[in-house]
Amino acid sequence: MENRILLLEDDVSLIDGLQYSLKKNGFDVDFVRSVQETLTYLSEIEKYDMLILDVTLPDGTGFEICEKVRKNGSQIPIIFLTASDEEVSIIRGLDCGGDDYITKPFKLGELCSRIRALLRRAGLSTQGTGAVMECGDIKIDLLGSRVLLKGKILELTAAEYRLICLLVKNANRIITRDIILDELWDSTGDYVDNNTLSVYVRRLREKIETDPSHPEHLLTVRGFGYQWKEVDE
Repeated sequence: MENRILLLEDDVSLIDGLQYSLKKNGFDVDFVRSVQETLTYLSEIEKYDMLILDVTLPDGTGFEICEKVRKNGSQIPIIFLTASDEEVSIIRGLDCGGDDYITKPFKLGELCSRIRALLRRAGLSTQGTGAVMECGDIKIDLLGSRVLLKGKILELTAAEYRLICLLVKNANRIITRDIILDELWDSTGDYVDNNTLSVYVRRLREKIETDPSHPEHLLTVRGFGYQWKEVDE
């Protein structure tokens, strides 16, 4: 069965190439060209398996769509198309709930790889073996995709949620940065750099640690990676 994608892009010269390439790779794509037009599709978002959103549009930004989708409770995978690799733009996209980004100009083959990797991960994350994962003062409700710290629900982006699941699953063990990148992103690894992973870790610490500069849960093991320490309530 073909995966359905809703793609927001206003650059006509890019749309033709995208349409041809994505169709050839087995994706069924609906194109929208403005924020306003995209909003009319959101009531039927469950028809789609993924959103690909250009950041800069004549009537707004892709961030607005992403924020609306996440506010409505949908965990649909979202990729941003950014015109520059400025960290500010990337952080904004990840913060508002995006799962990945790709910088223009990009190779269509790379975009297809990213799409497949993200759909694969989304499929894995919905399967979940046990319904709840507990570790000290953290509880992860896998069916509801919710994380509770001392009984309070944490507001996490989809990527932060995947990261905390991986860490808690391997509690008290050191996980290398390479393993994290490989598990959370594509196995080719170079699609997401160490810098982006550092951003995720920093944001996650701000949400879970009492004092992010002296973490108790998410520890950095210099030269290796990270370790999730079990902390009792």
